[in-house]
Amino acid sequence: MEPVFDGGASRAMDPQLLRDWARAAADNLATLRGEINDLNVFPIPDSDTGSNMLSTMQAAADAAASAPAHAGVPTVAREMADGAVASARGNSGVILSQVLVGMADAAEALADEEVLGFNRLMSGGLRLGARAAVRAVSEPREGTVLTLVRIAAETAAAHVDGSPAGLARAVADECAEGLEMTPEQLPELASAGVVDAGARGFLVLADAMVQVLTGVANRRRRYHGILQGGGEPGHQADETCSGGSDMDFEVMYLLEGAAEQIGPLRDTLNDLGDAVVIVGDNSSGEHERFSVHVHTCEPGKAVEAGVVRGTVSEIRISCFALDAIRLQVGPAESPPRHKRAVVAVVTGDGAAELFAEAGAVVVRADAGLKPTTLAEAIRNTDSAHIVVMANGKLASQDIVTVTAEARSPLRAVVNIPTSSMVQCLSALAVHDPSESPDADSYAMAEAAAGTRWGSLVRARAKMMTLAGTCEVGDMLGLIGSDVLVISADQTGAATALIDLMLATGGELVTVLAGADVDDEVLEAITVLMRRNYQGVELAIYRTGQSDQVLQVGVE
Repeated sequence: MEPVFDGGASRAMDPQLLRDWARAAADNLATLRGEINDLNVFPIPDSDTGSNMLSTMQAAADAAASAPAHAGVPTVAREMADGAVASARGNSGVILSQVLVGMADAAEALADEEVLGFNRLMSGGLRLGARAAVRAVSEPREGTVLTLVRIAAETAAAHVDGSPAGLARAVADECAEGLEMTPEQLPELASAGVVDAGARGFLVLADAMVQVLTGVANRRRRYHGILQGGGEPGHQADETCSGGSDMDFEVMYLLEGAAEQIGPLRDTLNDLGDAVVIVGDNSSGEHERFSVHVHTCEPGKAVEAGVVRGTVSEIRISCFALDAIRLQVGPAESPPRHKRAVVAVVTGDGAAELFAEAGAVVVRADAGLKPTTLAEAIRNTDSAHIVVMANGKLASQDIVTVTAEARSPLRAVVNIPTSSMVQCLSALAVHDPSESPDADSYAMAEAAAGTRWGSLVRARAKMMTLAGTCEVGDMLGLIGSDVLVISADQTGAATALIDLMLATGGELVTVLAGADVDDEVLEAITVLMRRNYQGVELAIYRTGQSDQVLQVGVE
């Protein structure tokens, strides 16, 4: 970016500088919004300072861009201020809007001068903005954004006779030093080990001015819970109020009315809550326009207090409890689109098709299963209640960890401890989305637990088993994890396994045929069931798993 100034303090200011600065500041706030939100600890941990400052500065940038192309510095500055006041969010946004109002007031006061220079505008604007910001807050505290605005004003005044770039660099550097000191000024920051969130946002604005003037961006370290204090980083609500707040709601609105009404309004709002901030500008004619902010447990009364004193618009009420839920969920999560989902881990192409047709979200584990893969599948269901069946493909502790981490205030996750796909199929057979989640999960778990399961595998080593010694290549019939059948061929092992499993009764036999099963094995099973177990149903599916010749389930 080409520098706007290349001369001394007496050079006339180009109004495009304000447009470029507003856009650069908004862009940089967007980049650092997460970092600033994570610094948010005082007084309410709603992690929104970065978002609030971005929204306010974005409105200012849009207003500046909409100003007439031929507009001078006073007009562009006022457009920015009006846009910020109208769209200010949170204490930090309201304070930011007052800095811009101070800039606009200074620009209008300097409009009649022969040369409206950058240095005079910055010095006067920051001075007026700092005063307005302090007046707006009921209980100002050191170590907040107010401190940095004052430092910026003092630094600009001290460098008013220097170059514009030199003034901007000095302001940014002094603000950076002031930011490092905020934990020493505000005990709440020190205990959390963070710098002030609003002050960090203001430094972004100062750095953006340096970037626009010089074409060089300042490099800052990441401010994220690495200072002294030893607390948990990451929870400051708006940073200019005093103490810890026990209020439930944040109320904001615009008020048009007479200035003499603001004192009584402030008194009323202080009685109703805390974090009272009222700021305004006199650009709207006979009546001033004010941005009103308060934390309260009585949002209705807070709005009524404004209604009886003027015209109220742009009412915004947010609940801190709901904000806390959204914070736990995370910025990327929104309310789920679906009510219910079942996640099933399977192996084999046929199994994937079978379970998908049964209504499950299928996770393939043919080459093994990573916990992160299952966790991602759970989140991707975008459902409020998820039942997970890993079917023996993940260790129990890993499943517990995955499901615990996947849970959120908007997402319930239930693990049904199935050891096989046949048990999972039994659970899916009774799955009823019309039932309550708890009743449905219980019925599925009961069906899975009521399914005895076995498998047919090929021995890979000589070993001792409950059925005797097997040789490499023998067919092994397992019930659960115990080898109870040894045979030289698939057919003998399969029929012996089913006889053993039906010895205690059963109503339905489900066979999942693997990729290596011989066709005559399935025919032999059909003949066995027809001849010896005429009252028992038989279902055979070619699921194609490679780790087992057969899976058998008996219900």
